[in-house]
Amino acid sequence: MIMTEQTSSDGSNAPTTTHAEWGAGNPRLLVSRDGERFVFDLVADAVRIGSADGNELQLADTDPVHADVVHDDRDEYVLTLHGHGEMNANPDAAETGASGRSEILRTGARFTAGDWTLVYSREEFADHGRPYGGRVGGEFSDQPPQPERPDYGSGESDDAQRGYEVKDG
Repeated sequence: MIMTEQTSSDGSNAPTTTHAEWGAGNPRLLVSRDGERFVFDLVADAVRIGSADGNELQLADTDPVHADVVHDDRDEYVLTLHGHGEMNANPDAAETGASGRSEILRTGARFTAGDWTLVYSREEFADHGRPYGGRVGGEFSDQPPQPERPDYGSGESDDAQRGYEVKDG
């Protein structure tokens, strides 16, 4: 799916938002350790990561439930690290406690579980942390704010309400 620019009444193009359809952008974890590599697609709204039977992502040599990733109602993927490990997307996150450390995952966020390294990835058009495909501080000197997020529970995307065109391809 590719977001295209909206043409305004004066004929100029306006940028689209990163408010894509719910769960769009192929969210996934790139998992590796000692030469082993695989991709784990985040298709469930809750993924438990650890060594216990029944976890959606089983990793040897980790705590029974080492971490979990939850797809929340804002279309964000939130990591909670329960076991020992590193999180680099939010270095200010609190130390692990009874409830763990949590952060919203953005493309490139890296965390560890045992000797496994996991990197979160989601196509840029759907990563809410990158408005208009921009980087922190903007592409040049300006990074305009996005419109409010759509109500994902309504079944109609914000882009459809605004007349943005969405193309598959």
